[in-house]
Amino acid sequence: MFHFAASDLTHLLTTYGYLAVLVFVGIESIGIPFPGETMLLIAAIYAGTTHRLFIPLVIMAAALGAILGDNIGFWIGREGGYRLLRRYGRYIRLDERKLKLGQYLFRKHGGKVVFFGRFIAVLRTFAAFLAGVNRMRWPKFLLFNALGGIVWATLYGMGGYLLGNNIHRLTGTVGTITIILAVIIIIAFLVFLRRNEHRLEEEAERALPGSLDAY
Repeated sequence: MFHFAASDLTHLLTTYGYLAVLVFVGIESIGIPFPGETMLLIAAIYAGTTHRLFIPLVIMAAALGAILGDNIGFWIGREGGYRLLRRYGRYIRLDERKLKLGQYLFRKHGGKVVFFGRFIAVLRTFAAFLAGVNRMRWPKFLLFNALGGIVWATLYGMGGYLLGNNIHRLTGTVGTITIILAVIIIIAFLVFLRRNEHRLEEEAERALPGSLDAY
């Protein structure tokens, strides 16, 4: 994981503007742990507080970076990702059962995974790569990828922009409540995944019996 201080991101933003947003989001979307979403939020807040950036262009740069990066990640996964995960996946606890679960989910819910994955930290980095690994059809991937990238950039961009415009109002009780709600949502999602993981693995085994290499 690459770590950047907020001051470093702000410096890059003031130096390179919209290009910094595009590049950071693009690199994260390829599958490299990079603070793309953080850069988008900093750019949006900066636009709201200083008005030195035009928020529609910030959103456009983020959406374009997401789409381009995801498509590069998709083709990397499609061309060599399966062999890579088959050989080294056990080192990150991705055994055949987990890989089969991934293929099952992409066959059954591929579009949803790509679209909503844009809003989930881990999936945002790896969803495109995994879509390629699991041989998702590219036209379908492109459609849901573009929709997810545009909606994500718009929601986060406008959210950051409004935060920048109203930063003085989001202190004290309101700020505390916002943080608590965000933590509750994240914990609820993790609990849901944990409780349903075994059931989904069993469904995947029934749908894809035998060795994963056959598929």
